[in-house]
Amino acid sequence: MNKLKNSLEQLTVAYQLLRWTVLVIPVAIIVGSLVALFLWLLDLVTHIRWEHEWLLFALPLAGVLIYWLYRIGGKQADKGNNLIMEEIHQPGGGVPARMAPLVLLTTIITHLFGGSAGREGTAVQIGGSMAGLIGKKLGLSAADIRILLMTGIAAGFGAVFGTPLTGAVFALEVLAIGVMRYDALVPCLIAAVFADIVCSAWNIHHTHYAIHYIGEPLTAAIPFIHLDLWLLGKVIVAGAAFGLSSALFSKLMHRIKHHANAYIKIPWLIPVAGGVVIILLSYLAETTDYLGLGVSSKSPDGISILAAFDANSNVNNWSWLWKLVFTAITLGMGFKGGEVTPLFFIGATLGHTLALLMGAPVDLFAGLGFIAVFAGATNTPIACTLMGIELFGTNHVLYFAIACFTAYYFSGHSGIYGAQRLEVRKLN
Repeated sequence: MNKLKNSLEQLTVAYQLLRWTVLVIPVAIIVGSLVALFLWLLDLVTHIRWEHEWLLFALPLAGVLIYWLYRIGGKQADKGNNLIMEEIHQPGGGVPARMAPLVLLTTIITHLFGGSAGREGTAVQIGGSMAGLIGKKLGLSAADIRILLMTGIAAGFGAVFGTPLTGAVFALEVLAIGVMRYDALVPCLIAAVFADIVCSAWNIHHTHYAIHYIGEPLTAAIPFIHLDLWLLGKVIVAGAAFGLSSALFSKLMHRIKHHANAYIKIPWLIPVAGGVVIILLSYLAETTDYLGLGVSSKSPDGISILAAFDANSNVNNWSWLWKLVFTAITLGMGFKGGEVTPLFFIGATLGHTLALLMGAPVDLFAGLGFIAVFAGATNTPIACTLMGIELFGTNHVLYFAIACFTAYYFSGHSGIYGAQRLEVRKLN
């Protein structure tokens, strides 16, 4: 009897795996293709802005255009990632399909005219809206649509950064602080892997980051794990700083948004004011390196994420804070895009600065900041540790985990996603 029961359970598992594979593959193909289009357009408009720096002066007008695009056709889509998370927590009106083209177009506009924003939010919203559309067309239940929305998050995230394992775990971990539900684990993994494959098939290449520091193995029996106790102490200190900077970014962005809506009574003037401030800040900083994604710079000597891995680059002690302020204003005052790539910039440049101050390996600390500030701002330390492995390899996995977990605790219970629930407090 028990053997028969076990056999039936295994058949049920096999059926569910096959069923979800069939449901998820269309999501992965569509999302992977749209993310590829988005990344191609993003690279195109970034180079156009580099060639025509006067476009920055039209940023306030671009903000008005973005406002009216959402006012005319956006409806609930303006809530972005938070709407998708709310629908997963408590199904309601659904995620509108119009979210995908709207966020894609408005993010491209933001970057073309010099807004400081990222790309993860756009990819996740593309994934969520396409997953919601497919779920509705197939007449799936609310429970199944919930899981399909999570696969959309995984597909978008995995494809946009080329980190499918991170994308799958991020979709599970980001919904609530302190809790992960595993009912969507395999569907999310399938979605993230296939979306990344599809995106790459469109000849999209992701930026390669490298940590050249090697260090000494922990033991001869485990040659691929390196650990130095003195360096470990520095990593813990840096992790705390990464967490505090995460909290600063999240709180500043939310505070800017709150005060802008409270004190600027005409809504379309909010992005106008934000655009003007960004222009003024560019002159104050005497550089345009804090605009756009910040992965690379127009000038070989410019400040960027890639430059942060070089000890001899022009990254200065306050580069991280400049990018933090630029991005908080851009996103807090109505422009579109993600927060994650700017968080990479903030973390990598802060890691660069801390490494020089503490006499630590610059490329290692830039990599630690890259993932740890993201971990603190999104409250996803496990996903970010996996991102470190996918981007930089396994040699420094213990440092990755320690930096991300420390940043997670020091960031408090704030985060960039308002719809993220607090299920278990970090310290009781």
